[in-house]
Amino acid sequence: MPPGPVLLVGGSGAVGRWTAQLLRAAHPDAPLLIGGRDLARADGAAAEVGNAEGVVVDLAADDLGLGGRPVSAVAVLLRDDGVAALRFAQARGVPHVSIAPGLHEIGPEVAAYAHRPGAAPVVLGTEWLVGATTVPALALAGEFGRVHDITIGALLDDEDVGGPAQVADLERVTAVPPPALARRDGAFVWRTGDDAEGVVRAVDGTAVAASAFSPHDVLGLATATGAPNVRFDLATGVSSTRRAGGPASTEILLELAGEDRAGRPLRVRRAVVHPQGQLPLTGLGVAMVLERLLGLDGGPAVPAGLYFPYQLLDPTAYLARLERAGGRILVLEAP
Repeated sequence: MPPGPVLLVGGSGAVGRWTAQLLRAAHPDAPLLIGGRDLARADGAAAEVGNAEGVVVDLAADDLGLGGRPVSAVAVLLRDDGVAALRFAQARGVPHVSIAPGLHEIGPEVAAYAHRPGAAPVVLGTEWLVGATTVPALALAGEFGRVHDITIGALLDDEDVGGPAQVADLERVTAVPPPALARRDGAFVWRTGDDAEGVVRAVDGTAVAASAFSPHDVLGLATATGAPNVRFDLATGVSSTRRAGGPASTEILLELAGEDRAGRPLRVRRAVVHPQGQLPLTGLGVAMVLERLLGLDGGPAVPAGLYFPYQLLDPTAYLARLERAGGRILVLEAP
C-alpha cells in the first residue's frame, strides 16, 4: 500500500469519478484525495467512492493548498497551465500523470522534467482515451513483420460530451485547431488546410467527415513501430450504436497495413468500442497508469523517467480490464 493517498486533481469531474471508481474496485483499501475547486462537490465525489477525502486544490500555490500532508501520486485530469501539480509532485518525489496538454503544449512538462529528471516519474498522458488506442494498436503491430501504415479514426458521439473540463479541452484543440502531426513517408509533417481533412469510416460502415488530430498516439506509435505512415483523424457525429437506435457509444477505428513475418502483404482493421462512451475508457487508462506507477498491480514501482502511458500498460492486463469494464474490440473487414 502506498505511503499516502493518491491525489486526483479534478477528481470530482467526470473522468475523475470514473478513475476513482475503477481504482476503488481494484484496490478497496487504497486511500484517495479527491481534489477540486469546490469542496462540497469534492466531498460528494469522495463519499461516493469511499475511503476518500475531498480537498480544495489551489493551482496557484506551491503546495496546492495541501500544506504538508503526504500524497503518493498526482493525477491531473484538467488543464494545469502553470504545471503547478507537476512541480508539486517533483518536490515530493512522487509520480505525476496529466491527460490535458496536447502535443503542441507539452513543452512546459518536458522542460520541468528535463530540469529535474531524477525527481519522479512523469507521464505524458494525453493519448486518446489514455491507452485505448495505443495498446490495441501495438498489440496488432505485433502480428506484423513490418508495419507500413497506421491509420487511426476516432468517432466521438456528439451526445457523449463528457464533463466541463473535457469539453473545454476538446474545444481548445478543435475550435481553432493547431496543425496536426502525422508521419508521411518516414518524415514527421504538420497537416493543415485541405490536408487536415479526412474521413472516419464508422463500425457500421458510415463515412463521417473528420479533421486531423494529433494526440500523443501519433508520435508514440510512429516511434514504437517505425511505421513510415501514421495519421489520426477525429470525427464527431452519430455513433454506430445511436444510428441503430441505441445509446451513444465511442469508437476507435484502427487500420494497420504492412507485411507479415513471411513478407506477405497484411492488412487488419479493428474497432475499440464502449457502450458508455469515452469516459470509462479514459478513467480506466488513468487508473491503470497509477496502479503501475505505484506498484499496486504487484510489480515494482516505476523509477523516475519520462513516459507515455502505453510504455507502462501491460497489454494482456489492459485488454482484460478493458473487457471487464464493458469495452470490446471488434474484428472488421479490411478494405
